[in-house]
Amino acid sequence: MKYHQGFSTNVVTPGGEMHVALAFNPSHLEIVNPVAEGSVRARQDRRLDYKHRKVMPVVIHGDAAFAGQGVVMETFQMSQTRGYRTGGTIHLIINNQVGFTTSHQEDARSTEYCTEVAKMVQAPILHVNGDDPEAVVFAVQLAVDYRMEFGKDVVIDLVCYRRRGHNEAEEPAKTQPQMYQKIRQHPTTRTLYARQLVEQGVISGENEQTLVDNYRSSLDAGRHVALSLVRDPDASLFVDWRPYLNQDTQSSCDTRFDLARFQYLAGELQSLPDGFVLHRQVQKLMEDRQRMAAGAMPINWGFAETMAYATLLDEGFPVRLTGQDVGVGTFSHRHAALHDQKTGQRFIPLNKLAQWPTFDIYDSLLSEEAVLAFEYGYSTTTPNALVIWEAQFGDFANGAQVVIDQFIVSGEHKWQRLCGLTMLLPHGYEGAGPEHSSARLERFLQLCAEHNIQVCIPSTPAQVYHMLRRQIKRPLRKPLVVMTPKSLLRHKLAISTLEELCDGQFQTVIKEVDELPAKAVKRAVLCSGKVYYDLLQRRRDLERDDVALIRIEQLYPFPHDELAEALAPYRGLKSIVWCQEEPKNQGAWYPSQHHMQRVATEHNKKLVLEYAGRASSAAPAAGYMSLHLAQQEQLIAEALGPGEA
Repeated sequence: MKYHQGFSTNVVTPGGEMHVALAFNPSHLEIVNPVAEGSVRARQDRRLDYKHRKVMPVVIHGDAAFAGQGVVMETFQMSQTRGYRTGGTIHLIINNQVGFTTSHQEDARSTEYCTEVAKMVQAPILHVNGDDPEAVVFAVQLAVDYRMEFGKDVVIDLVCYRRRGHNEAEEPAKTQPQMYQKIRQHPTTRTLYARQLVEQGVISGENEQTLVDNYRSSLDAGRHVALSLVRDPDASLFVDWRPYLNQDTQSSCDTRFDLARFQYLAGELQSLPDGFVLHRQVQKLMEDRQRMAAGAMPINWGFAETMAYATLLDEGFPVRLTGQDVGVGTFSHRHAALHDQKTGQRFIPLNKLAQWPTFDIYDSLLSEEAVLAFEYGYSTTTPNALVIWEAQFGDFANGAQVVIDQFIVSGEHKWQRLCGLTMLLPHGYEGAGPEHSSARLERFLQLCAEHNIQVCIPSTPAQVYHMLRRQIKRPLRKPLVVMTPKSLLRHKLAISTLEELCDGQFQTVIKEVDELPAKAVKRAVLCSGKVYYDLLQRRRDLERDDVALIRIEQLYPFPHDELAEALAPYRGLKSIVWCQEEPKNQGAWYPSQHHMQRVATEHNKKLVLEYAGRASSAAPAAGYMSLHLAQQEQLIAEALGPGEA
């Protein structure tokens, strides 16, 4: 719809030239609020506007939506937190006293005013008559003064009415007959104000009609009616996105990093303030990372991820990481924020490397919808920064599905709006039950089209290191959805070397790692994520050399050529199988099998892709450990097959 389209321009004000941006807004009502707030925060950060005085958010609401949509509360709740503060928002509620066809008196809310939710942050609420334009102007000026003085939200409740229906086809009198009988008899706001100006001698009756006719003529002729628009705008007021346009989604990227510099940065991260007392478990983690940097110990997930941020900062790329427990990490693997056990002081070692560019890490409020929307808005305004949101558990992204559907996967198609946001979604089947196992991989894959997003399941520390570096070092700006591990964070086989980090690259497909005789291989098992290590351990225990294990680390865009290359040595294949831990109606089986079958057919026309995994299920996972283990045992056996007789 045309009124969903965003817009931006520069205008001349008494204080100088100003950039004005209108956010792209889907019909999901208030969901655009945190998106706009994130965009404002990004613009403030870019200008080093830490007092929030150079950029200001203005959000226009409907009364029914303001009272009814939970994301309004979430956005108010985040307004004064460190990671999401924008120095106050001016909220303008167009209060037409009806929600589509729902009467505000009986059904639209339980409170007297639609503005009650704003009281949670003690925001001033100005109720003003929409039929009094001068009072409205006064209320707006007062709101701006309050915001600039105190740096907090202020609400204007513009009490008015809707003269026509909610949309072009609706006849409002069908559901509000008495209200619309009064509205038809009521003069318009323009008529009332013109009458007032004539009575006050400000304009004449003839001049009134001339003003109307001139305005109408300007609209018909396509001339500007906002006379302060700038025809040659100051380009420094907005971001140049041209370097990121029309990029190849399959392009590779050099993510290598100098080993000596890598070790220097790792050493800097080990240096703590004098007298800083670490928790004993964190102390052990820091000592292990020191050994990893020296090459004396294999690299684990947490260290590789941290060094991805460190090396990007060193190369001039800002990093922003938010989520409910990102400082430590839900599974205690990250510890990017350290806490003194005596004083409670928080220390972020990566900030030592980030005078400029910045490293921002914030534990968010317990919100998915508003926080993810905020980070989307932030990333659409900061193309040169690695912006990451991590779910506490991948399942919890469900609470932000509107953001995913309306913005992340479709924003480029609908509005040509690029976004490089990264989502880290913990995912894996360890018997934790249906609420803490699945990040709903199938939903993201179902939404994949036109190379709109990237979906990756990295299985080694080196892979997450290169994947994160690739996301910002190459000019492609597409959302990155990552199924991140839980138990793999400390798995004895999920390790990498210094050389794999400093000299490697992200592999969309990882070939067989054991030295199997190619002629002996009769079966190829394709898989992603944690199940690979179960398959590998079982195959080694059985001393099987007839089954090759191939990991698909990027499920979209699907790496056809790389998978074909991984299968190429095995000319004697008799079977090929996709193995997943998720139920058959979930995971990658249905969305991705046609990609795999195409590669299998090109390799050998007789090969038909088989399935090994859990049976279809209404829930993502079993709730009993014994059942989980039995299912896991069965799918591993099915994947490897009976072996050669």
